[in-house]
Amino acid sequence: MGAGSASGVKGPKVGLIELPKTTVRKDIEINVPETLMDSINNMEPRALVKAMVEFSSKMLLLSRRVGSLYERELKEGNQTKMEELQDKRVRCLDSEEKLKGRIVDLEADYDDIKEKHDGLEGELEDLKSCIIQEHINGFQKGVRQASFFYENVDANDVRFDVNKDVVDDVLINEVESSLEGDGEKEAADADAGGDEIVVENVEQKAT
Repeated sequence: MGAGSASGVKGPKVGLIELPKTTVRKDIEINVPETLMDSINNMEPRALVKAMVEFSSKMLLLSRRVGSLYERELKEGNQTKMEELQDKRVRCLDSEEKLKGRIVDLEADYDDIKEKHDGLEGELEDLKSCIIQEHINGFQKGVRQASFFYENVDANDVRFDVNKDVVDDVLINEVESSLEGDGEKEAADADAGGDEIVVENVEQKAT
């Protein structure tokens, strides 16, 4: 008996080296032929350990190769994605520049239209003033002709007012009851213009 038996302490059992557990994905199925299984079962422990070490080395090299291929594929995919994003960015910047140019053109067009609108408003006011003045001149012309044909008609009579009219045998003020809705400012301007023409007519008649 050995020393271990004499001391009552059992020595280590001779057998296979216990390897760490390996977790295999459940969706992976490994099929090993029975002949290979029989060969593995009949292998000597040292030969089995040597085969396991060789297999582990090959698996390490293979895992590194797979990892390298995965990294390269990931890098190429990222590069392709970056190129697509860069292309989209360039298109967005180009569209932004075009929109900026369009905005500048629209602002210039707006300024031109506003300037023309302001000019048209001025011309419209001038046209209104001309129409009112022509109306006053026509009224004064009629009064002068009436005084010319009828001796009892005085062209300078203050009762002749361009802003008044006879409606249903009643003399009314058009400023107060105008159906066209003329404002008081226009009536005042018309009154001022009429006074100037009356003074001019008086001077001409006196001469």
